[in-house]
Amino acid sequence: MSDGAAVRLADMTWMEFAERLPSNPIVLLPIGSTEQHGPHLPLATDAILPEEIALRVAERIGGIVAPTLSYGYKSQPKTGGGNHFPGTISLDASTLIALMRDIINDLCRHGIRRIVLFDGHMENQWFITEAADLAIRDQRREGVNDVTILKLGYWEFISAQTEEILFPDGLISWALEHAAVMETSVMLHLRPDLVRADRIPDGPPAAFPLFDPYPFDLRPIPAHGVLSSAASATAEKGRAVLAQVVPDIARALQDHFAA
Repeated sequence: MSDGAAVRLADMTWMEFAERLPSNPIVLLPIGSTEQHGPHLPLATDAILPEEIALRVAERIGGIVAPTLSYGYKSQPKTGGGNHFPGTISLDASTLIALMRDIINDLCRHGIRRIVLFDGHMENQWFITEAADLAIRDQRREGVNDVTILKLGYWEFISAQTEEILFPDGLISWALEHAAVMETSVMLHLRPDLVRADRIPDGPPAAFPLFDPYPFDLRPIPAHGVLSSAASATAEKGRAVLAQVVPDIARALQDHFAA
C-alpha cells in the first residue's frame, strides 16, 4: 500500500523524486489520445480514464504516475470512429514509438527499473509493444539488464462479473464499445462535469465489412462517432468498474514484480 508519498511525478521536485529512487518504485505511464468520443464525451476521454485509474492503482502500490501522453495513434474507423472527426489529433506510428522510447530510456537513466505502460486507447497497443522492445534493446546495449516493462489496457481487467453489470443483455463487441456504455459509465462516475448527459446517443451498432478499404469507406460510421449505444450507461456501472479493476490491477502488478 502507499506510504502517503506523492503519486504524480509532475507534482514532485527533482529532489523528492530522487529520494524515492532507492525504493525501486513502479512508474506508471498513462498513454491515451485526443480523439472524438461522440456528442457526449470530451476529446480527452482516453487520457482521463487511464490517468485516473493509474493514480488509484499507484496509491495502492506506492507507485509513481508519470505525466500522461495525451496523443496517440490514429483513430481507426472500426474501433474509434476514425481520424476524420474534427478535434481528433493523432501521431504517426513512428512518432509515437519514438516518444515512448525516449521517455522509457530517460526513466531508466534515472534508475527506474519497473515501468508500466498504461494504455487507454486501443489503437496504441502494437506501438507500445514496439517502444518497449526497442527501449529494452537500448538499455541492454548500455549494460542495463534489470528493466521490466509491462503493457496493459485497463479494460482488459474487466471481469466477467463486471461485464454482466455493464451489459446485462450481453456485450456486442469491445471494439464497438468506443464512447459507449463502459467509457460513458466510468466518465459519469469520475468526471460527470464533462459528460453531456442529454446528448448520450442511442442507436444500432455500426456494421462494418470484414475487410478494410483504403481510403476508408466512411459510410458505415455513425455520424455522431459512437459505434454502439451508450444509453444504458450509469455512474453506478462506472463505480463498479473502478471498484473491481483498480484492486485487481494493483494486485497483478505487485504479484508480477514480487515474483
